[in-house]
Amino acid sequence: MLPTMLPTMLPTMLPTMLPTMLPTMLPTMLPTMLKVHVLDGLYRHSSNVAHGVEVPAGARLLFTNGQVGTRPDGTTPGTAAEQVEVAFERVREVLRAARMDFADVVRFDVSVTDRADLAAFVAIRDRVMGAHKPGATLIVVAGLARPELKIEIGAVAAKVD
Repeated sequence: MLPTMLPTMLPTMLPTMLPTMLPTMLPTMLPTMLKVHVLDGLYRHSSNVAHGVEVPAGARLLFTNGQVGTRPDGTTPGTAAEQVEVAFERVREVLRAARMDFADVVRFDVSVTDRADLAAFVAIRDRVMGAHKPGATLIVVAGLARPELKIEIGAVAAKVD
């Protein structure tokens, strides 16, 4: 009896059921996004990057190793700005391999060998990341694994499928 009644009942029931059902159904139907926390009570970071990023339950996590400014052919550009571009492209490729993109990045760990190169890093990071500003730790180090390297970028990303 129920299968034969459904086609006639459904059109009249749906308009009254949907408003009450959708608020409870949608959170389980849609993937949960990262929640970025920029706190008014704390001093703001340069470029207004996040103080913290909340990862939802059930998210896949990706931890990249440090990506440097060396191209696939083994050459390393001479300037820090060029190395930053190459390092971000390498991060992008690792994210793609995990079916993620820069919007899924939770944090960066960045090492630079010269404080003077920070402005180039920030400008390129801001262009690459757009409005998404995950947290980051940025340190100035005496050197990296090879003497020609000026920057290394590691990333943590999370995504709910």
